Amino acid sequence: MKIVSWNVAGLRACLNKGFDLFFDKEKADIYCLQETKVLEEQNPFHPYGYNEYLFPAEKKGYSGTMIYSKIEPISVKYGIDDEEYDSEGRTITLEFDDFYLVTCYVPNSKRELARLDSRMRFEDLMRNYLNSLREKKNVIYCGDLNVSHQEIDIKNPDSNRRNAGFTDEERNKMTELLDSGFIDTFRYLYPTEVKYSWWSYMRNARSKNIGWRLDYFIVNKEFVDKIIDSKILTEVEGSDHCPIEIEI
Repeated sequence: MKIVSWNVAGLRACLNKGFDLFFDKEKADIYCLQETKVLEEQNPFHPYGYNEYLFPAEKKGYSGTMIYSKIEPISVKYGIDDEEYDSEGRTITLEFDDFYLVTCYVPNSKRELARLDSRMRFEDLMRNYLNSLREKKNVIYCGDLNVSHQEIDIKNPDSNRRNAGFTDEERNKMTELLDSGFIDTFRYLYPTEVKYSWWSYMRNARSKNIGWRLDYFIVNKEFVDKIIDSKILTEVEGSDHCPIEIEI
């Protein structure tokens, strides 16, 4: 089974940059999208053979998540039962026979860390939620988690110490999640490989590979031996993020 995750930075905009061609070429079983910025009636992309699950933000043109799945799930849950984050369409959970699949667009802490306290609350809620799922069956957690966990995951760690996505607080929350029984699949398989999944549109950052690894596939420890590969598809354009992928 192949699962793709991608912050598309607006599904309609990404479609104009070749998303449909990537979708057809990749032939994944499941596509998890973040920052879709689209309502049901605004979505022009309905690929044959896929079930669609869209969770838009109440605010138009903002946030939102979506999953296209060839496999029909046992159950679907939108959100994590918290009004602040569910109103932004941040999380979808699909239950399958052998695992839960949770895709998430983690809130950005914003400039001057204006939303850091809220972000910390979200991290605690998500960790508790994922661990509650893990008590029932295996968990695959993916998406734009908006943090570069280690120094290897960011081009310029020293100059970004107090910037959103690389604060000690955010990195520590990722550590707490992993310490509670989860594994970052890419770093587990490739402990020394330097690859990024997001580049600023400014100063030709992508062509210079001045990037951050913000996108992850995370699984519970008991499930890690089912992971065949975990990839970062840096060559794929269409967003300021690139897609990531696992095979199980």
